[in-house]
Amino acid sequence: MDRWIPFFGDHRLLAMARAAQAEGRLPAELLMRLERLAERLDTYLTEPRHPSLLHGDLWTGNVLVRGQRIAGFVDPAIYCGHPEIELAFTTMFGTFGPAFFEAYEALLPLEPGFHELRSGLYKLYPTLVHVRLFGSAYVPPIERTLAHLGL
Repeated sequence: MDRWIPFFGDHRLLAMARAAQAEGRLPAELLMRLERLAERLDTYLTEPRHPSLLHGDLWTGNVLVRGQRIAGFVDPAIYCGHPEIELAFTTMFGTFGPAFFEAYEALLPLEPGFHELRSGLYKLYPTLVHVRLFGSAYVPPIERTLAHLGL
């Protein structure tokens, strides 16, 4: 797609939510709330100045380390989009700590509201993947994020 926000809404959030709901892992009411969110994504998100190459599954298990250095990444799900989704994903399982974000923002400051709002919104997609793969134990974080957004 030519634009990030419709891609994220249609091909990430709603595609995964509908698949999880069809497999009986996501309540229909929660899918409806996610559909309302998708209609309003441009209220919360901005288009990136240019698309970034994204890892797509950046957690500790896909980071190869040798000694104290990162030696490489396993890239199972690359695509292009807004870099904030990747940064949000790294906060789900503690892949990188505060020192990473300090170094990142020294080079490329994040727009205001990332940590307070957009990080949680962007974590909806990988959390929906976990709902689909591992079940309803991952539903509460989705409910909390939607409630935080007033949905």
